[in-house]
Amino acid sequence: MTQTIAELRLALDTGGLTSQALVEQMLINSNDPAGEGRLVFRKTYAAAAMAQAVAFDNCRRSGMPPAHLGPLAGIPISVKDLFDIAGEVTGAGSAVLADNPPAASDAPAIARLRRAGAILIGRTNMTEWAYGAVGANGHFGTPRCAWDRAVDDGAGRIPGGSTSGGAISVTDGMAAAAIGSDTGGSVRIPAALNGLAGFKPTARRVPLAGAYPLSQLDSVGPLANSVGDCVLLDRLMAGGDGAAMLPAHSLRGLRLGLARNHLQEGMDPEVALPFERALSRLSAAGAQLIEFNWSELDSYASINAKGGFSAAECFARHQQLLEARSAEIDPWIVARVLAGAKQTAADYIELLAARRDWIARSETRFAQFDVLIAPTVPVIAPRLKPIMDDVSTLGEYFKANSTVLRNCQFINFLDGCGLTLPIHDTGHAPAGLMIAGTAMSDQRVLAIGLAVEAHLRGA
Repeated sequence: MTQTIAELRLALDTGGLTSQALVEQMLINSNDPAGEGRLVFRKTYAAAAMAQAVAFDNCRRSGMPPAHLGPLAGIPISVKDLFDIAGEVTGAGSAVLADNPPAASDAPAIARLRRAGAILIGRTNMTEWAYGAVGANGHFGTPRCAWDRAVDDGAGRIPGGSTSGGAISVTDGMAAAAIGSDTGGSVRIPAALNGLAGFKPTARRVPLAGAYPLSQLDSVGPLANSVGDCVLLDRLMAGGDGAAMLPAHSLRGLRLGLARNHLQEGMDPEVALPFERALSRLSAAGAQLIEFNWSELDSYASINAKGGFSAAECFARHQQLLEARSAEIDPWIVARVLAGAKQTAADYIELLAARRDWIARSETRFAQFDVLIAPTVPVIAPRLKPIMDDVSTLGEYFKANSTVLRNCQFINFLDGCGLTLPIHDTGHAPAGLMIAGTAMSDQRVLAIGLAVEAHLRGA
């Protein structure tokens, strides 16, 4: 299933496809015993999804004008297991939250998609508490990357996290798009490692209410088959009606910032080659490539040396569970969260101040160009088996986690927004191009992303 939401909507409105047939096929894909469905979904909504699909089909057959239907009318969407759905316990990929009370209402972002006509097809698996970029879950299994699943005696490669199930639900035709969260790359990383587009908005633009929190760096965003799909879903979740179009953005004269330090170091050849090729094509189209030294990155590690916001805030939220039931929590999560126990109130206050200063200095530096571009993830998806086999020292896990997390995390700390779009050749390891900007530059980032995607696909 590689059709975009726009393509599916056109087929539905013109009678070339029914929502019932679309939902049926996605449920078949999710139930395929040879597929990843049992690892992708924590729960599917087969009966409800089919009933809604039939209702939308009846509306269309009755002659209801397409303009009177919501922009997502009859389109199946998956949602990450950390979003509240009325009447259900929000699991957040964890076994220790099963006794929590059910949600009283849908998370606002999800409610907005439902009002736009989206059909919820299932809740997707994720890293426990959304705390990890590998995508591994020791309780409910780990779906494998859409590329190269046959290696390592069937273990395959990591899907990227923490929105692991969401990414594979889209690549494997189990949903037309997925909604996830991004605290340090949890939308963009799985999107990039699986050949999808993904968008992390400025955090304040999309409501975080009803999304199980990790830290103040959280944001809510989509994973989909095109930048256009991300634009639509982001606009709806941010409270828009999905009807307005972004203004066209020219590549000629576009100023693209290239931070060669940190962001472009240690790239796998399978990432470096398509990245440099994309730069060449954008330059040939008239874009200006402006190399600069993002010197603030030199201090990022020391600012966050005691675990940063995620460790402190996740520990504060889960301290009692960690004390009473740590054996029931994934060991790589426990190891990361416990770093938060060592932070003092003074450490946390200093971190808040250091971030404010870091953002101010970075924003001044970013003023010289329109957007930053970089590899979304500097490496191809690491192999899963060595990571899962090393549960005693967790060395392989932390190595993979820090590597795939490296580039994306800076945009969250910046309070910025970031888009990833695929740049690899068909049949090759997925690689993503990240287009990012400062806070509330979302519309510019997305408009440029649409132009870049159109040019690279047509090149």
